[in-house]
Amino acid sequence: MANHKSAEKRARQTITKTKRHNSVKSSVKTFEKKLVTGIEAKAKDLNKLLSDYVAQAMSSVNKGTFKKETISRKIGRLTARVQKTLKSLS
Repeated sequence: MANHKSAEKRARQTITKTKRHNSVKSSVKTFEKKLVTGIEAKAKDLNKLLSDYVAQAMSSVNKGTFKKETISRKIGRLTARVQKTLKSLS
């Protein structure tokens, strides 16, 4: 356990930050799963699912949970899959 007052505070802040990050990561993963499920089911509302995912993912970047490069890569790959699926539907 921490011996200094500042170290105790850092420990408390780490616990709080970890809980917040885990919550944000979980919600981003949920939106990603919904989008992937929609792609596999060839759902009609793929554009809405994609925009919801992008909004949630970029929000997590602003909160510092994910790196911008990671989310940009995921968005690019999922957007390509959505476009491919929509093209096959029409």
